[in-house]
Amino acid sequence: MHRLFVAIRPPEHIRDLLIDAMDDSADFRWQDDEQLHLTLRFVGEVERPFAEDLADALGRIRAESFQMRVSGVGRFEQRNSGALWAGVDPKPPLAALAAKVERTCVAAGLEPERRAFHPHITLARWKGRRARELASFLERTRGLASDPFEVHEFTLFESRLSRHGAHYEEVASYALA
Repeated sequence: MHRLFVAIRPPEHIRDLLIDAMDDSADFRWQDDEQLHLTLRFVGEVERPFAEDLADALGRIRAESFQMRVSGVGRFEQRNSGALWAGVDPKPPLAALAAKVERTCVAAGLEPERRAFHPHITLARWKGRRARELASFLERTRGLASDPFEVHEFTLFESRLSRHGAHYEEVASYALA
């Protein structure tokens, strides 16, 4: 089985900006450089023939390259856990690309994604109560922003889970026009 997702990988200078915004607090499980990406569609576990068919189908997506920038921070919370994230703008070209990826995934045989698309780059995860630490991080980084950068491609990744966390390997990259 192959655990796949489709994402945009920010350029190195943007990843450096995001890593600089992180602190050394043990209250959060920080993403490392390899893990910084903007998910367009989580695919999940699939067999090799399906993975190959999906990789081919994604190659038929036609979309224009576009610019985006990091813009602000936020959090997702669920009971006693959650994630810190960096937001991105503008959202319309990302949503258009994500919709094309979604249609391709559904046409290939996946169930439709039920969650709304909220473009972001996950910075950290946590478990337990972290109200003070969350407030401190969000206050300190509320003005996080980058200059615009060009998005020239999107990528199909395989995620391999281990006791040390997730490791991502590029399966295929797809150029935008």
